[in-house]
Amino acid sequence: MGALLALYRQSAGHTQKSLGERFVIGEQQIASIEQGRRPLKPDLAEQLDDLLDTKGALSVALSRMPEVDLVPLWAEEYLDREREAIAISVYGSLAVPGQLQTEAYARAVFRSRVPVYDEEEIEQLVASRMQRQDILRRKVPPTTSFVVWEAVLRDRLGGRDVYVEQLRKLREYADVPGITVQVLPLGRTSHAGLDGPFVLLETPEHQRVAYMETHRGSQLIADPDGVGILTQKYAMLRTQALNTEDTRDLLDRLRGEA
Repeated sequence: MGALLALYRQSAGHTQKSLGERFVIGEQQIASIEQGRRPLKPDLAEQLDDLLDTKGALSVALSRMPEVDLVPLWAEEYLDREREAIAISVYGSLAVPGQLQTEAYARAVFRSRVPVYDEEEIEQLVASRMQRQDILRRKVPPTTSFVVWEAVLRDRLGGRDVYVEQLRKLREYADVPGITVQVLPLGRTSHAGLDGPFVLLETPEHQRVAYMETHRGSQLIADPDGVGILTQKYAMLRTQALNTEDTRDLLDRLRGEA
């Protein structure tokens, strides 16, 4: 795929830099794809086919590639951006955000999937999720903000022991400098996050992208208008959520009630 992209790019008269400038991804990611260090994603393949006038050749070639792991192609682009991000903002309304999950909670999440994964697949996915959390332990970690709907914290996914351990981990993260954890309480008369969970990322080049998951896949949003709307929603969610001090108090109360 990388060799094909390089061939079509050169035929169209583009350098890696000029092609990268046409998209949010930039020159370095074009180079990584062409060198085989990063996979080409379906959405980007379609955009490149349009720009390079390759009549769908990249998309067709990509569709014939075998899947080599459990991480679907539509999720890999987000994981690439997450690893490189300098700022991450997450609204979680269905489950504790993956960056904050315990191993046991992550296992309960994957065991809840329909259709079900087998145990080997579950363990691979759990290991991958735990590895993702390394970004929060980097020497210079990204600035991170999490807003979690209280309904998530009332749900005892995996059972009492898993629930108690997850609350404890959330409470620990609530005290970590550079990480902000806020709970959006139940009983509000207004709610800016009714359309579901999403993530906002800021790249090292200070570009802003957003990510949303659905039952059928995911959407990585680079359009400034789309990102701007979600940025406004997140700002509103932070004002509707408990402040950090009240969030810590709520987590303490939930632990005491467990």
